[in-house]
Amino acid sequence: MVKQQQGSSKQENFINELDLQRVRLRAAWLSFGIGILMLLMKMGGYLITNSAAVLSDALESVVHVIATGIALYSTVLIARPADRRHPYGYGKVEYFSAGAEGALIVAAAIAICYEAVMDVTRGNQLKDIDVGVWIVAAAGAINLLLGYYLIRTGKQTRSLVLEADGKHVLTDSFTSIGVLVGLLLVKLTGVVILDPLFAIAVALNILFTGYQLVRQSLNGLMNTVDTETLERTVAAVNKVRNPVMIDLHRLRAWRGGEQRFIDFHLTLPRYLPLHQTHELQHQLGDAIAAEFHNHAELLLHLDPCNNVLCRFCEVADCPIRHRPFTEKNEFTITGAVDIPVYQRGAR
Repeated sequence: MVKQQQGSSKQENFINELDLQRVRLRAAWLSFGIGILMLLMKMGGYLITNSAAVLSDALESVVHVIATGIALYSTVLIARPADRRHPYGYGKVEYFSAGAEGALIVAAAIAICYEAVMDVTRGNQLKDIDVGVWIVAAAGAINLLLGYYLIRTGKQTRSLVLEADGKHVLTDSFTSIGVLVGLLLVKLTGVVILDPLFAIAVALNILFTGYQLVRQSLNGLMNTVDTETLERTVAAVNKVRNPVMIDLHRLRAWRGGEQRFIDFHLTLPRYLPLHQTHELQHQLGDAIAAEFHNHAELLLHLDPCNNVLCRFCEVADCPIRHRPFTEKNEFTITGAVDIPVYQRGAR
C-alpha cells in the first residue's frame, strides 16, 4: 500500500511538472511574439518621427527580441532531464542566457549614445511627434502588462528565466515611458535637443540593466554564495532535527536553473548503526527536497562525534558520554557555513 502511494505521488509530481512546463513555454512564446510586435511598432515610430529617443527604444527592443529568443530556448533546454553528458542537468544555461542578454544590452546602450551624440552635434529634425507619442505610449502599456504577467508566471511556475525576462520587459516599458516624456517635452517646449538628451538618459539606464545581468550571470557561473538557499536549507534541517544531530557545518550550495545542489557535514553519535544513519540521511534529503518543491539534491557527509562534543550533545541516554550536556548548539546559517562547532570555541 505504501509503495502504491509513493508511486502515485511520483506520478502526480510528474504530471504537475508537465503542466508547469506547458505554462512556462506558453509564457515564453507570448513574450517572444509580443517582443517582435513591439520592435516593429517602435521602428515604425522612429521612421515616422526621426527621433533619437524613439530609436533608442527601438534598439533596446532589438536586444529584447534576441533576449526573449534566448529565454525561450533556455526554457526548453532547462526542462530536459539530466543525462550522461550533463549529470547535473541543463540549469546553468540560464546564466549563459543572462550573460548574453546583458552583453547585448550594453552594446545597444553604446549604439544609442553614439546616435544621440551625433544628433546633438549635427542637429536633428523631428516630425509627426503626435503619432510617435501614441506609438510609444501603446508600446509602453503593452510591455508593462506583459512584464507583470511574466514575473507572476515565473514565480508561480518557479521559473527564474521567466522572472528575469519579465524584469527586462518592465525595464523596456520604463524606457518607453522615459522616451514618451521626452517627446511630450519637445512638443510642449519646442526644444529639439531634449530628444537626444533623453536618449542618452535612456541609454545610461539600459547600460545599468546590462551590467546587472552580466554580474548576475557571472555570480551564477562562479557559484557565488546563494544566501536564500542556505537559509532555507538550515530551516528545513531544523524542522526535522532530533537530539542525535549534534552539529551542522561546512554547508554549501549552488544552483542550476531551479535545481539546487546542497552539501554539508552532519555530526552524529559515533555508535549509531549504519541503517539508522542511512534513515536519517533519507529523512534530511526528503525534508530539503520538499522545501524546494522537489528541485534539490543533497550530498551529506556524516561525521562521528568525539569527546569534546559531549557538552553539545542532547542525547539523554548516551552510553559513551564523557562530559555533561551544558550548551545548546543552535543550527544557524552562520554556524552552518563555518568549521565544526568544537573547533570554534575553547576546548
